[in-house]
Amino acid sequence: MGAYIIRRLLLMIPTVFGIMAISFLVVQFAPGGPVEQYIGQLTGMSVDATARISGSAGGDESGPATQIDTVDTNSEATSSYRGAQGLDPELIAQIERQFGFDKPPLERFGLMLWNYARFDFGESFYRDISVIDLVLEKLPVSISLGLWMTLISYGISIPLGIAKAVGDGTRFDIWTSAIIIVGYAIPGFLFAILLVILFAGGNFLDLFPLRGLVSDNFETLSWPDKILDYFWHLTLPIISMAVGAFATTTLLTKNSFLDEIRKQYVMTARAKGLTDQQVMGRHVFRNAMLLIIASFPGAFIGAFFGGSLLIETIFSLDGLGLLGFESILNRDYPVVFATLYIFSLLGLIISLISDLTYMWIDPRIDFESREV
Repeated sequence: MGAYIIRRLLLMIPTVFGIMAISFLVVQFAPGGPVEQYIGQLTGMSVDATARISGSAGGDESGPATQIDTVDTNSEATSSYRGAQGLDPELIAQIERQFGFDKPPLERFGLMLWNYARFDFGESFYRDISVIDLVLEKLPVSISLGLWMTLISYGISIPLGIAKAVGDGTRFDIWTSAIIIVGYAIPGFLFAILLVILFAGGNFLDLFPLRGLVSDNFETLSWPDKILDYFWHLTLPIISMAVGAFATTTLLTKNSFLDEIRKQYVMTARAKGLTDQQVMGRHVFRNAMLLIIASFPGAFIGAFFGGSLLIETIFSLDGLGLLGFESILNRDYPVVFATLYIFSLLGLIISLISDLTYMWIDPRIDFESREV
């Protein structure tokens, strides 16, 4: 087991390197980079990826966090940047130094990997804050959405899926399947809008808040009230995210258990006198659960990092999904690459944990005899 874990950890190094290298290469050909955006602000020409990057260059979210000391637009210059005609070459060089584009691409890539290996992610281009502090600031929202949605989804879907497999073809199975299919067909963001209309100050009830993870007076509340306030804000977002995942996991669980129940060894166990409960607990459960466990990392990572983007937008929750989307649009490369590095590393670690959980569910699995 120890050798397998070491091999998997060592394999993470080239995997992360490949992800970062391909992403860095793609970015080199992406138009509208930070230098062009800053030049567009100086010349009044729009080269922005989003309307948020406009106006003067200050320390807020609408411009680079560092000012350029001197602006001389009277000198003619030939530049590869769009909109740079008429700007002083020294000014262009100063802008490149500000964003780190004065170095060759390979040198920038090597420096980025060296810093990331030490978990030094630098500072955001457009926010006067370090990237790690920015990620930590947004992390509670994404952890709350991803963790609770996954736990609730699996906590309901697995027992329901088992019950549907045992009662396959019954009225209970048919009616629950109809409800599940309808839930799966409804997009999460559309269901979120419906919940807002019905329960969050739309045309009907006003029972739940629409902004933030906690209330403004959260710090003054008692611990029981803090817990209630926290889940009060999370109720609608989690329900919206869990609808699709709930349907998928339930059907996956049912089909997995149904496939095992129909196998020959189950018939043999029953013929030996074992009860259905004994057959399910001793034999079917650990075999059928392997497929469910295999889907857990993808479900968790999807909910944690990507699946919450629209939900965060609808419910005004400032999490990692919204941060990553805005950073890509705004060409905030330190945030883009840092979050990509963190997400990739965390995804690989969770995948390893999932494989190790296989052994806990079914001790017959021997990783030592397998190649990575």
